[in-house]
Amino acid sequence: MEGPTPVSALIHAATMVTAGVFMLARCSPLFELAPIALKTVTYIGAITAIFAASVGLVQNDIKRVIAYSTCSQLGYMFFACGVSAYSAAVFHLLTHGFFKALLFLGAGSVIHAMSGEQDMRKMGGIWKKIPCTYALMWVGSLALAGFPFFAGYYSKDIILEAAEAAGTTQGYVAYALGVMAAFMTAFYSWRLLFMTFHGKPRASHEVMHHVHESPPVMLLPLVPLVLGAMFMGAIGALNWGMVDGDTAHGFWSGALMVAEGHNSVEAAHHVPEWVKLLPFWAAVSGIALAYLFYIKQPALPARMRAMSEELYQFLLNKWYFDERYTKLFIKPALALGVWLWRMFDTKIIDGLGPNGVAFASRVIAGRTSRLQTGYLYTYAFAMLAGMLVLITWLVYVVRG
Repeated sequence: MEGPTPVSALIHAATMVTAGVFMLARCSPLFELAPIALKTVTYIGAITAIFAASVGLVQNDIKRVIAYSTCSQLGYMFFACGVSAYSAAVFHLLTHGFFKALLFLGAGSVIHAMSGEQDMRKMGGIWKKIPCTYALMWVGSLALAGFPFFAGYYSKDIILEAAEAAGTTQGYVAYALGVMAAFMTAFYSWRLLFMTFHGKPRASHEVMHHVHESPPVMLLPLVPLVLGAMFMGAIGALNWGMVDGDTAHGFWSGALMVAEGHNSVEAAHHVPEWVKLLPFWAAVSGIALAYLFYIKQPALPARMRAMSEELYQFLLNKWYFDERYTKLFIKPALALGVWLWRMFDTKIIDGLGPNGVAFASRVIAGRTSRLQTGYLYTYAFAMLAGMLVLITWLVYVVRG
């Protein structure tokens, strides 16, 4: 997350990291004929959603919080594809592009106001100084949390409902983990808002003195994103019919393929009422808990950390995923590479190839150079011996 914020908004919201979801949806005819692949995609997506959301709970860099949020939302999209809800996945891909780009660019506006500071622990108490950015971040956070009538409400909730409506074990697991991730999403979104904009100023006096609203050239491009974060969900779901369950006609016109008996999106419209309400109450609970932690009792997070330091370190270190990955893959691959270099590259390829040819040439040249003594009688003797050999060959071989 060291790149410019507009680049982060582009690659983390609408292009590079979301290309896999688009490819998965376009390959739906292949996945629909491979139930094991669908099951695998569902579990990977659900685990990704809860993994990234849990890591986002303890991040302090404002851009890292949003980046892990992107990873979590990609998990939603993937397990949507796993339960054959391809239209819901692509719909969430669309709405997510609006509110996530809004959050990234809003974070850029905050960083600009804070003289380049990205650590939320060094912010606070700035909402009155940058009210436009504050309002923009609120809209993006409401959409991300799936608050009713914002974009995420229409796209994320249909994914959870489709997972439950699929009627499979992996679908139920994905729904349960998705609801837990929704709770965490709401918590870290409002944790970001409260730590960044509310409370006592934690920056230096010099930084706080220079806090100012971003210029129009930075804020005006966010207006279309705000509109998308507010209305694109309703437009896509209610006007364009992106999640009506019919992928052969209408909006999708055959771009996606769902096998018979796999139409979880259509079944999602008939799930029990508690299935629809549970994600909403999970989000509300997450917001309330963040309010308790960072507004009502700001000393509570430190006490909670002291009580569960191991859990905090576990989440802060990304479930020790990097360490496990290094131990399982990187170190064995490095050891294999060193062994191949020593055995094959050095001894076989170089030994029999360029180095081998050069060594053989040196040996032959060294031995033949001994014949070049520089004495005339040696050369005369060699010529005489050669003539004798030639005469012998002519007498005994040619003439018989």
